[in-house]
Amino acid sequence: MYERVSSGLGPRPASIPHEELRERQRAFTSQLDESTVAIITNNPVGVRTADVHHRHRANSYLLYLTGWTEEGGVAVFHHADGDWKCRLYVQPRDVLKETWEGRRPGIEGALEWPVDEAESLAALESDLSELLKHADSVHHVTGLDADVDEIVDKSLNEQSRARQRFGSGPDARFDYRPILNEMRLIKSSSEIALMSHAADLASLAHVEAMQHASVDVGEWQLQAIIEGCFLYHESHWSYPSIVGGGDNATILHYGENSDRIKDGDLVLIDAGCEVGGYASDITRTFPVNGTFTDAQRELYELVLKAEEAGIAASVVGAPYDAPHKVVCDILQNGLESLGIISKELEQDEKFKRMREFFMHGTGHWLGLDVHDVGVYFPEGEDEPARRLEAGMVMTIEPGLYFGAWREDIDIPSRYAGIGIRIEDDVLITEEGPVVLTASCPKSIEEIEALIGSN
Repeated sequence: MYERVSSGLGPRPASIPHEELRERQRAFTSQLDESTVAIITNNPVGVRTADVHHRHRANSYLLYLTGWTEEGGVAVFHHADGDWKCRLYVQPRDVLKETWEGRRPGIEGALEWPVDEAESLAALESDLSELLKHADSVHHVTGLDADVDEIVDKSLNEQSRARQRFGSGPDARFDYRPILNEMRLIKSSSEIALMSHAADLASLAHVEAMQHASVDVGEWQLQAIIEGCFLYHESHWSYPSIVGGGDNATILHYGENSDRIKDGDLVLIDAGCEVGGYASDITRTFPVNGTFTDAQRELYELVLKAEEAGIAASVVGAPYDAPHKVVCDILQNGLESLGIISKELEQDEKFKRMREFFMHGTGHWLGLDVHDVGVYFPEGEDEPARRLEAGMVMTIEPGLYFGAWREDIDIPSRYAGIGIRIEDDVLITEEGPVVLTASCPKSIEEIEALIGSN
């Protein structure tokens, strides 16, 4: 099924080079005091039912610093012999367990990752306790590994004679995330290559779904086509796919995907994939029968106009929220022109009315996490937003939602049951915004031609 739309998909980029991971480690530790120990733990294995587990996905911070993708794994950064060391604790080889659960790199295999030392997780308690005795502080985030939490808490709280006499042992815990969040905001060329591939793959998956759209198709069937395309190309979804037909499209995080899509309905698909840990995030909205109604066309053209203006406003030096302000102005004026917002209202009331139909932000950072890290207002809530810089990647995703099910607001009958969102992934460059998801059709003419050919 997928070969016919795969011809434009280039080869999968290489993983992040080891030297780049090493440079990240150096940049991270250069911001630490030499008397501290930093501990980066992996995500726990999620239990689905009984002895069935969810598919494991590594902690983004561990992935960012080491590239480690396996279950288990704790990275410990400590200063010794005049330099910083990265020691990785991993599950040792175990033939019996590997027979049932799959092969492990083990301690020897872990040394193929960009680390200085590798040890068994069984040695973590004694090793870490000893390291912390000689540390003044620890950088550690609780809640991921109960065993590590216990070791750190004991080191922080223990009232030993040595601590009383010599002040040995950490007396402060810090959060390593603010340091790494700032580092992760600007993407390198290798990161951009992976994100571009994820964007291309998600784009062709959306095209495949459009090509298989038809009246009475199940939301779950379109989801299967999208996610099957991801798997076919050695990828997985970066977040649970949203496939909402008709009034379901007016629910922002609709996740049931269990209804059939009726003739005359729009279907909103919000689905992205992950390549090398890096996410794409696309939303497209289209008529399941291949033809927009007049009411659907009016709203779609308005959202598309706002989205394109939001992308154009995503330039180096602009505040992060500049695209949002542009989008809100266009949507408000457009809704007023359509008669949905009364021209007699005061300006602030017009804005409030617009926000009844567009209730979310215009975008978010994108990277190792779908809603990637990085503070939007680093100087405080009442201060200007962060300025955009080359290498940042963000989404632009305006929408309008006229849920017929809503009883709390006045929904014009002409537009009842229409939900539209258009979302692209945008790379900020010195030459202007680059739409990584540009190969995914979004004009009315492109969409009607694509679905009409089914």
